[in-house]
Amino acid sequence: MENLKLKKIKSFILTVDGKASSGKSTAAKLLSKKFKIPHLSSGLLFRWAAKIILDYKPKNKVSYLKKRFNKFNYNNIKKINLHSPNISEYTAKIAKILEIRKIIKKAQKNWVHKNNKHCVVEGRDSHTIFPQALVKFYLRANLNTAALRRFKELKRKNRKITIKEVKKDLRKRDYSDTTRKHSPLILAKDHVVIRSDILNKPDMVKKMSKKVEEKLVKKYGVRNKSRNKR
Repeated sequence: MENLKLKKIKSFILTVDGKASSGKSTAAKLLSKKFKIPHLSSGLLFRWAAKIILDYKPKNKVSYLKKRFNKFNYNNIKKINLHSPNISEYTAKIAKILEIRKIIKKAQKNWVHKNNKHCVVEGRDSHTIFPQALVKFYLRANLNTAALRRFKELKRKNRKITIKEVKKDLRKRDYSDTTRKHSPLILAKDHVVIRSDILNKPDMVKKMSKKVEEKLVKKYGVRNKSRNKR
């Protein structure tokens, strides 16, 4: 089969969904590195929206966010610390607001269209925003594993918190995500489920890459050149 470079494919999008601390970010970054394509986190966009609202306290949040997201620099957003307790709590609130979801949905589409037609998009409803995605992954992990991951992450940032508090927070966030009125987190029929609690990183990226390359071969007759060299 002819080996073509991925850049010759018109559109190459992978999505990664899942509950809080299910391993979405890790999986998305691994896929980004594996296929040498950019990675966008919708979670960071929501967190940035929460931060700038908290910082600037605009009278009309929707109008303000429309202006800020009209020309946003994702590389700059990635450099900001957006994981404080206040931001996390407020992010969950604004994620329920339809008009704000529309703004961030449009921002994601614009970013992909203008800059990176080949990319990995990570987010709790990314599969609905990009239905044309080549593969739609859904990361799943049991609560104990997810809580331990989150606990270790917070401890590295010197947060004083207990594992019990982390579990409570994750349950609350997952309930909010799965029961919200607009774009709730759901497991779709075309999702490829990845159990991140029973796979280490090398095995996880191997399993996900295999699924991606199967789809590439089936749809485009293309294999990832890095794999062929091994």
